[in-house]
Amino acid sequence: MKTQVLAQAKKAIIFLTLIVLATPVWAASQTVTLAVSGMTCAACPITVKKALGRVDGVIRTEMNIEKREAQVTFDDAKTNAHALTEATKNAGYPSEIGR
Repeated sequence: MKTQVLAQAKKAIIFLTLIVLATPVWAASQTVTLAVSGMTCAACPITVKKALGRVDGVIRTEMNIEKREAQVTFDDAKTNAHALTEATKNAGYPSEIGR
């Protein structure tokens, strides 16, 4: 009897572990384009990219100096677009969420 209970308990633990591991992650990555009008030289995108990279949750940043834009992919469970615009502003490059 005791071995049957232990066997059932093991099966239950394995089953619950599989459920936990198979549960999808609810956080999603999002991509936003920031218009950074103050990027006027070759060094500016480097500064903006570093500032955005310091924001917890930023996954990838692509800079386009010709369009004066930053395309930022981030984990929406860790940060948001407002935090990204604050980061660029604090680095001396105010930005707005683009279209």
